[in-house]
Amino acid sequence: MKEELTKHSVVLFQQKGFSETSIQDIVDSIGVTKGTFYYYFTSKEMLLMEIHERYIDDLLNRQKAILEQIESYRAKIVGIVKLIIHDLQTQGPNGRIYFREMRNLAPENVEKIKKKREAFRLNVEQVLRDGIQAGEFRENLQPKMIAFAILGVTNWSYQWFNPSGDVSVQELADMYVDFILNGIISERD
Repeated sequence: MKEELTKHSVVLFQQKGFSETSIQDIVDSIGVTKGTFYYYFTSKEMLLMEIHERYIDDLLNRQKAILEQIESYRAKIVGIVKLIIHDLQTQGPNGRIYFREMRNLAPENVEKIKKKREAFRLNVEQVLRDGIQAGEFRENLQPKMIAFAILGVTNWSYQWFNPSGDVSVQELADMYVDFILNGIISERD
């Protein structure tokens, strides 16, 4: 039942927004009582925190697998970009809630999520540092700024990209990988 409450809440939060969705809306959507809701969550904000933690913890675990299983630093960056972009199709609503509704978390919960977000970013930054040291990336890169750029480009896609549109998730991931690794300068220059 906890899973059903969470799943229906994500749909409602995406449609109406967190603030405009009531606990009554959530329980009505699956035909249970408020008592059922409060059995699993102490508040609507705790439900939102659950959504945030599940999302970032899952990303961190999958990022860790990429970092541990792939040798090349270039391939690690490719894997991380594809992880984020492929989630547009599989985790789109959760991702949109994650990026859009963090402002509705209590300050102490925002800090917990920000620390996990920072861990994800620092992992990207470390891959870039290691890749520079190994000679896979240019020496003049600033890993911190490049990590922010990579995550900015990929994460913003949650705001505008439609996985059912003209460009597939795989095509978008490939475009981003090419852009990140090769830039936009013509090979003739």
